[in-house]
Amino acid sequence: MRRLLPPTASADAPRLIATRAARGFADGIASVLLASYLSRRGFSPVQIGAIATATLFGSAALLLSVGLLGHRYSRRQILLWSAALMSLTGIAFYLVTGFWGLLLVAFVGTLNPSSGDVTLFLPTEQAVLSEASSSRDRTSLFAWYNLAGAFAGALGSLAAGLPDALAPAAAVQAERAAFLVYAAFGGLSALLYRKLSPRVEVEAAAAAAPLRESRGVVLQLAALFSIDAFGGGFVVQSILALWLFRRFDVPVSTAGAIFFAVNLLGAFSQLVSARIAARIGHVRTMVFTHLPANCFLILAGMMPTLPLAAFFLLLRAMLSQMDVPARQAYVMAMVPREERAAAASVTNVPRSLASAVAPLLAGALLQRSAFGWPLICAGLLKALYDLALYSRFAGRKPAEAGS
Repeated sequence: MRRLLPPTASADAPRLIATRAARGFADGIASVLLASYLSRRGFSPVQIGAIATATLFGSAALLLSVGLLGHRYSRRQILLWSAALMSLTGIAFYLVTGFWGLLLVAFVGTLNPSSGDVTLFLPTEQAVLSEASSSRDRTSLFAWYNLAGAFAGALGSLAAGLPDALAPAAAVQAERAAFLVYAAFGGLSALLYRKLSPRVEVEAAAAAAPLRESRGVVLQLAALFSIDAFGGGFVVQSILALWLFRRFDVPVSTAGAIFFAVNLLGAFSQLVSARIAARIGHVRTMVFTHLPANCFLILAGMMPTLPLAAFFLLLRAMLSQMDVPARQAYVMAMVPREERAAAASVTNVPRSLASAVAPLLAGALLQRSAFGWPLICAGLLKALYDLALYSRFAGRKPAEAGS
């Protein structure tokens, strides 16, 4: 792994990439099985959407806590506590079976209904990773970080179909047991975090200085990212899985295979992102790849057959994740070192809040009709974000040299 990373990457970089991969695999399993498991237990689309919404609202609250209080604790402590909460979340999802109990666990835990990372790990990991290489290699390092998470998430999505394929008669119990696998990956993450070097910490004086110099630009970016996230909430992986189940009556194993291919394409596309960003800049990379991806998403929602819908989802996957490393690197380059954790938190909290409402709305749409209205709503909202981002930030480059 170390040989594949940029030459300026520190020893902490592969450890963070490994934890992102572990979490990605666990999220890949959980995001597909959440819809399948709850459907088998008789939960309605609105109830499933409500649980997905609770996970995102809970993530927003945890992210906000990290942003406001995180400077009081070491970065390693925050990451270790996050890993412990991840393990407890998996155990609680295994033990609790009622709707209201699961809703509560979803809110206070770390379960992620999306194929991307929206959890409380995000601001601290991004801040540490942004300092694990030189500024010129930052986008490339973020690309590898996201590649690891997306590739592992693809494998997790594929593994989600195993209970249904191997033991269809006992699929409910097997899917329930998969949440213990999720818990185990939380424990693995904790072991990896313990090996981080002292260099990941910042000086106490610097750590106690959340957004000062960069408040204006961070708040503008956060507002724009929220539009994108609200649209994305309509198509988190759990909701997409539910749509496939209801629209085309596909088995879990088929849905898992589709998400494996989707996440695999998304994973490797992120490596291309770093090269594109080096040529045309971060903002143009975000917009010029994201806008056509949203057109493909709208088309997928309109398709009458599974092969056509899957085809446009795969086309979308080739482009939709290229903006992620460019976005992360752009935010980190726009703020001073001591404000990076706060900036990551402030830009991600509104994203989580905005995306939290949409799964419930998507569930209500799917309860009324199996047509791809959630995908169409998502594509239109995300395209609006692309145009707004370009008009506001296309000519604004990071102040940091070499970024």
